Amino acid sequence: MRIRVDLKCEEIPRCWYNVLADLPFKLDPPLDPKTRKPMPPEALTAIFPPALVEQEISDKREIPIPEPVLKEYAVYRPTPLYRATYLEEYLQTPARIYYKYEGVSPTGSHKTNTALAQAYYNKICGTERLVTETGAGQWGSALCYAGAKFGLKVDVFMVRISYEQKPMRKYLMKLYGGDVVPSPSDRTSFGRSLLEKNGEMPGSLGIAISEAIETVLSDPKAKYSLGSVLNHVLLHQTVIGLEIKKQLKILGEEPDVILGCHGGGSNFGGTVLPFIPDKLSGKPIKIVACEPTACPSLTKGRYDYDYGDTAGMTPLLKMYTLGKDFIPPKIHAGGLRYHGAAPIVSKLLHEGLIEAIAFDQDEAFEAAKTFAKFEGIVPAPESSYAIAGAIREAKKAKEEKVEKVIVFNLSGHGLFDLSAYV
Repeated sequence: MRIRVDLKCEEIPRCWYNVLADLPFKLDPPLDPKTRKPMPPEALTAIFPPALVEQEISDKREIPIPEPVLKEYAVYRPTPLYRATYLEEYLQTPARIYYKYEGVSPTGSHKTNTALAQAYYNKICGTERLVTETGAGQWGSALCYAGAKFGLKVDVFMVRISYEQKPMRKYLMKLYGGDVVPSPSDRTSFGRSLLEKNGEMPGSLGIAISEAIETVLSDPKAKYSLGSVLNHVLLHQTVIGLEIKKQLKILGEEPDVILGCHGGGSNFGGTVLPFIPDKLSGKPIKIVACEPTACPSLTKGRYDYDYGDTAGMTPLLKMYTLGKDFIPPKIHAGGLRYHGAAPIVSKLLHEGLIEAIAFDQDEAFEAAKTFAKFEGIVPAPESSYAIAGAIREAKKAKEEKVEKVIVFNLSGHGLFDLSAYV
């Protein structure tokens, strides 16, 4: 039978974990896009509320989760940790495979963890409208849900190819009261300039970010909200890894391999960052980011300063990047179609504390189909890359005839993405 490990509601983490407090090195500072000199934190308040800017630069190990956010977390957290016994039997592996299932959130993915926090902090500082981008739509859906919870209007620029491939996500955003348009759009000068050159452009997250920021800068009551990459976003997602640690402790297990799919770094970072102190203390934990070969920022990108958006409006961040003008192929895992990686994740890779591996879409989807057949959950296309990584590790354990504990984050369900499996 399949093993499910639950925690009680009162065991939801009361604080987010800030890995910056424990790293033996500092992150490179963001640079002003005009001067290319270190940007003072207060400059970021033009697009973010002060509380999130403070979290972005904080070196405190624990950041208390506000009670209104905890109340909303309690709707779906703690999320379950499953042992994939049926998948183990099929693979005939001596490895024990566990997966954290974030698809039980109201919008079906891990993105709700930071959406609720960002909506709360914006609400208390007087923001009336949030503007964002989204790839596959999980982030847009989560922010629209959070906006409805905290009384904020939400506008979403959705990457055009995903807007066309994933109409159900678009409908979900509208159900929660959000306004969603395909990007590039005719609502911004940058979007119109791109459409004039190519009316069929599939779009990218970098383009959608540019449109969102342009919109925010023209409205004093609006703020920008980002679903990945930045320090405060990964901070909010650490509820995932903190819960995993508690659940594994109940089982008396220690992880040998921890994996997550990787696009910008939010679900991967949230899963693995609470385990970084263990890695630093000498525990032999293998931590692996699984990304698509179609958008291989960690495995083929350069480690350098680059813009987070295509128009060059954001601060420059030190990260692994394919370049701000990179337009990814039209893969189904829209949430992984980003040219850069989170500065925290990038620094961890650069320092050798984590690894990265790229999978092609065919291998990832075969893994997802196998998982769905034996474990009964249809994964989000993004999560299929983590599953592919876990299956590779399980097969390696079989070849080596060694027991391993493999843990991965199933970051969301794929019920709105069924056309990708046809």
